[in-house]
Amino acid sequence: MHIRNFIVTALVLFGCTHLSGQEVRKEVCVGFPVGIGTLDTTYAENGKRLSEIVSFLEGIKNDKTLELVEVTFCGSASPEGSLSINRRLAEERLRNLEDYVRNHVSLPDSIVTRSEDVIAWEALARLVEESDMPHKEEAVDVLRNVPEYTYDNRGVQADSRKKHLMELQYGRTWYYMLDHFFPLVRNASVVFVTVREKRETPIEPVEKPESVTQETVSADTTATVIEQAAVTPQPEEKKPFYMALKTNMLYDVLAVPNIGVEFYLGKNWSISGNWMYGWWNSDNKHRYWRIYGGEIAVRKWLGKKASEKPLTGHHLGVYGQLFTYDFEWNSTGYMGGEPGKTLWDSPNYAAGVEYGYSLPIGRRLNIDFTVGVGYWGGTYYTYTPLDGHYVWEATKKRHWFGPTKAEISLVWLLGRGNSNNWKGGLK
Repeated sequence: MHIRNFIVTALVLFGCTHLSGQEVRKEVCVGFPVGIGTLDTTYAENGKRLSEIVSFLEGIKNDKTLELVEVTFCGSASPEGSLSINRRLAEERLRNLEDYVRNHVSLPDSIVTRSEDVIAWEALARLVEESDMPHKEEAVDVLRNVPEYTYDNRGVQADSRKKHLMELQYGRTWYYMLDHFFPLVRNASVVFVTVREKRETPIEPVEKPESVTQETVSADTTATVIEQAAVTPQPEEKKPFYMALKTNMLYDVLAVPNIGVEFYLGKNWSISGNWMYGWWNSDNKHRYWRIYGGEIAVRKWLGKKASEKPLTGHHLGVYGQLFTYDFEWNSTGYMGGEPGKTLWDSPNYAAGVEYGYSLPIGRRLNIDFTVGVGYWGGTYYTYTPLDGHYVWEATKKRHWFGPTKAEISLVWLLGRGNSNNWKGGLK
């Protein structure tokens, strides 16, 4: 096939880009679900696109008039995750994409290159420029003019493009892009192939400049991604750490001091523990208000908010409780657990499932609303205060199915990177 005919056919059928001279580049974009680096050939149109790139490569290899100049694999992620998570996702996506293609087509190492573009900033900038989103000019100015990262003289990160975007319009600009644009750049993992006509006489190699750029056009978004080959070395980013201290304000109102702690385990899982202790009494009036015990819960965080930031948004979980109590107010008293025994000897217990939602109310503060239903069991005693004594009435077994947990907790977020994008007011 003559090179001119090839270029015309490639541009029409395969979405190739004419570069310079006699070279053309074909690009194919494959998709990945949110937070996933494994290549799924059944996801979206991946099967069709992967078959297309394999067929295209085989066709070029079998055409004696054409040669493969370069095959580049690019893996990237959208900006909402942390840099460490995005870098891991981008590397995993790139590796799995390259493995698939090279398992189906034999390619010499000399023509294979890999892009280290972690976030598809240029694709995002193009989408914003072509949109009619509110305050577009401000967003474009940040995307085009603010460096991705800036560092102080000690090499510590001092500022970032992402931070400026998240602060625009008190976060509204960021959430608009999250809804409208991030899904389009989240799966911007690309294979692009440079092809040219074979030449009869060898061409003297031309030394590449220190910094080169390449244009890639996403098959989904038709956005152009400008990628810098020379990347400024960056100091290793410390891993984020997420935990929280909290207190159930419902218990506080009922004069039962309590405290809890929760740790994020990764992949939207967390584990928490709570302890309560209240002991108020007045012997001369026979008034008792005593309860103490604890709880352990495991939670799975769900939804868009949870994917944006750990320990935020919807959560489902299971919990277990151990506790003992003594309630009496000038009438019949109720004591859970055997008199004179410790919490570990004869407690009441409960277990169940819970649902909740954690709502940001400040930079380091959330309110968590949670309800749980399950089983409450154990032994309890009824008694009557009489002439300074407590007269036992009956020993009973508790078998209760229904609500066993209610929580409106004030949550203090602790740890590296564990803060909300907050400028005051709900967004």
